Amino acid sequence: MLSSDASLKGRIVSGQIVIIGAGMGGLASAAMLAARGYDVTVVEKEEWVGGKARTVPVDGKRIEAGPTVFTMRDVFDGIFNACGARLDDYVQVRRAEVLARHAWSPEERLDLFADPLRSEDAIGDFAGAEAARGYREFRKETRKMYDVLDEPMLRGDNVTSPLPLLWRIGLWRFDAFATMRPHKTMWKALGDYFPDPRLRQLFGRYSTYCGSSPFLAPATLMLIAHVEAKGVWLIDGGISALADGLRMLGERNGVKFRTGVAVAQVLTDGKGATGIRLANGDHITADAVICNADPNALADGKFGEQGTRSVNRLDPKKRSFSALVWFANTRSSGFDLQHHNVFFSPDYPREFEDIACGRPPRDPSVYLCAQDRSASAAHATSIAAGHRERIQIIVNAPANGDNHCYSTEERDQCTRAMRTTLERCGLTLEEEMPHQLATPQEWEHLFPATGGALYGRASHGSAASFLRQGPRTRIPRLYCAGGSTHPSAGVPMAALSGLLAVRTIEKDLASTRTFLPAATPGGMSMRSARTGSTG
Repeated sequence: MLSSDASLKGRIVSGQIVIIGAGMGGLASAAMLAARGYDVTVVEKEEWVGGKARTVPVDGKRIEAGPTVFTMRDVFDGIFNACGARLDDYVQVRRAEVLARHAWSPEERLDLFADPLRSEDAIGDFAGAEAARGYREFRKETRKMYDVLDEPMLRGDNVTSPLPLLWRIGLWRFDAFATMRPHKTMWKALGDYFPDPRLRQLFGRYSTYCGSSPFLAPATLMLIAHVEAKGVWLIDGGISALADGLRMLGERNGVKFRTGVAVAQVLTDGKGATGIRLANGDHITADAVICNADPNALADGKFGEQGTRSVNRLDPKKRSFSALVWFANTRSSGFDLQHHNVFFSPDYPREFEDIACGRPPRDPSVYLCAQDRSASAAHATSIAAGHRERIQIIVNAPANGDNHCYSTEERDQCTRAMRTTLERCGLTLEEEMPHQLATPQEWEHLFPATGGALYGRASHGSAASFLRQGPRTRIPRLYCAGGSTHPSAGVPMAALSGLLAVRTIEKDLASTRTFLPAATPGGMSMRSARTGSTG
């Protein structure tokens, strides 16, 4: 192993905690650590913070190019409160009344609402009274799943097998453990509630929130539907504005950000990680290092030979989905868009079979975020007047960006397939719309060693939830955070991973320091880095 002070080149920057990557997990951990008195430096290879939460320029407009769905607001309220601030002072957030608009054809449309009774009525009108009753039972079951798993799994320490989770739930609550249905596929379980295949398709889509197939994912992932039913929030400026808010929160407490510079190596000595070496030759020493990148980047040697032994390498066959994503400024007609819209394939099984075979779906389901809907009155007036609006369109794709080159012909073919789905459901986009298209190749470039997988490991099989990388690695004082780590993918989950990394660091450093306890969001007890014990 290379010592952190051996053959150093460039200037030396002292620091206690260094974070590689300014994604949501890195931003959350940086803000929390700084508020607790640590000296924190965040190093980001891109010029922006937020990781996947970014914008791209199209036709003179900035298009949100990352996550668009914001749930579990309480996670971020807790982070800002713990840092002596309020979320509402940094970003403007409001509840969405319509969770999403769904379509199978021009005549088959269904909205889900923030008010569950409105959703129940809408489902009854769409598919009949039996479907409405099934939805009531589904809501009860997914709420129970969420209540069982929220504290012990989603906000708790890394769980690497079912037995520790069963212990945390309480051995006397074996019935609660069985509620999770880990050995039943999501698609099969949904049939117990929704005989109508369209509704199975709608609620099965939630598995794709973590890049997985409803035909292979465990029924446990149905709880994602409850997370969304608890509240979808709209942020002025999108998720990238939330990332900027977290950066300002961290800077307020002293976090130093270095953007536009890559990390070349994690430095170690005989006792563990001691800092990092940047691509420009600078070194930053640290008591602990958090890697807010896909763990496979460590395993693949992207941060030096030392990192390869820190985590397990992910078999490419176990990657989550990637995506084809269009960022456009365009006019639309024939369909009254909401902020979130889903247009379904007529052959759902074949869509996932295509991805499993390593090709983009020939007849895909399509998600469309109309970013100017639910915005200001000026935006609404502009759209009504026939002006262009900003949209993001997502189609699931195989994570083969490291071994497959998307030719111009294939890109055009994917665009035609996407348009065919929209038009079948009644939506037409202007033919020559200004846009950019990101393929798995672009995602692999932004997030190396992933093949473009956007969610880490696929949640396929009953053990999938126990196989994600946790905050600790095999190298002492080197930790992981981000959407590819425990607990799962998604904006709030990535933030929770950052909080778990903070909790783990403080536990480990407590062996050489004495601290007073302090409360943190999500029910996690953490220790203050500022105040020594008074006995």
